[in-house]
Amino acid sequence: MRVVNVEIKARCADPERVRAALHQRQARFAGADHQVDTYFHVPEGRLKLRQGNIENALIYYRRPNQAGPKQSDVLLYGVERGAELRALLAAALGVLVTVDKQREIYYAGNVKCHIDDVHSLGTFVEIEAAGGEHADRSVLLRQCRELMEAFGVGEAELVAESYSDLLLARS
Repeated sequence: MRVVNVEIKARCADPERVRAALHQRQARFAGADHQVDTYFHVPEGRLKLRQGNIENALIYYRRPNQAGPKQSDVLLYGVERGAELRALLAAALGVLVTVDKQREIYYAGNVKCHIDDVHSLGTFVEIEAAGGEHADRSVLLRQCRELMEAFGVGEAELVAESYSDLLLARS
């Protein structure tokens, strides 16, 4: 499935404020998920296998490293737990890095929000406004900006890099 996301990632000093804003918007809480994302070596873009209790998928995406709302072009393939697939991809491509996180998942219409506690990195909030292949990017961008304001996310908290990049920079 091909998806267009406009998304932000930011450091989150006040997860309670984010939860309260989501509750006020009657966002649906989908659950808490322990997720392990294994990133593999690929010539361009990013390829990761997500293994969790709620979400399991092979995900390929391209996204610029920039602070603030940015567009991601994503290909998703749903998988079962994925242990065998992880072993196969690790043997074929090699593991780049593994991201281990506790994630709270919320949905407000077409917008998915996460509060992430990432091992070795801290707490973050993500906003992903998703549309189909031909989505109106300006609508998705507006949705991200509105939630940034509601969550109290300022420009200084925005993070340009993926969790994988942040972990690689630490090593």
